[in-house]
Amino acid sequence: MHSVTNPFQACNDIFYRPNGVFRALTTTNNWSWLPFVLVIVASVLPGYLYFSSVDFSYYVDLLASTMGDVSPAEIEQFRQNQQQSFYVIIGLVGPLIGLPLYYLLIALYLHLATKSDEQNVQGFTDWYGFTWWISMPLLLSSLVSVLLIAISSDPQMSPAIMQPLSLAYLLGVPLSSDWNGLAGATSLIMLWTIYLTTVGISQWTSFSTKKSAVIAAAPYVLIYGVWALIVLLT
Repeated sequence: MHSVTNPFQACNDIFYRPNGVFRALTTTNNWSWLPFVLVIVASVLPGYLYFSSVDFSYYVDLLASTMGDVSPAEIEQFRQNQQQSFYVIIGLVGPLIGLPLYYLLIALYLHLATKSDEQNVQGFTDWYGFTWWISMPLLLSSLVSVLLIAISSDPQMSPAIMQPLSLAYLLGVPLSSDWNGLAGATSLIMLWTIYLTTVGISQWTSFSTKKSAVIAAAPYVLIYGVWALIVLLT
């Protein structure tokens, strides 16, 4: 049986031997600091690089195109109020605050969803650490984004370049489209995260793979399904 002996090995193996990683996590403590740091850095870099190098007038024009039926005066006022430094700061601070809070909710959901399993001895803090491990594929998306931004010779880059594995980027969904938000949130990374969540739940509980997959996918199916319905009806 494959053995995982340290957090650095675990960060490598999570991409191709996740079963062994999640098995090891049931008997170890304080390994989740490493994926926490890696995921936070990976989440910060694309936004910081994008807003530091994008043609800001072009970006503001893109935002203005989403404002709908407003007067030219309102659009001009909007343009004047935009500051590039503000978006750079948001790109840095946003993930530092938003991701830990988001993963708190995910951890709470997983903790409650697996509580019925008598063999599950993992507490809420364990599941919170778990959320950083299932988010490791973000490193690949971040790497692709950083490379695309770095090699781009055109400063008029689509914001979707910060999420290069999303449907918004892959299908070229414009920012003005009603579907842009949903397309931007739907990515290959999401599918990978669901897979890792399934593997992790099946390792930490006595649940079958099928039940683990249902628990892993349920929030996405519900949220994205409602989101798509709202877009269709508005």
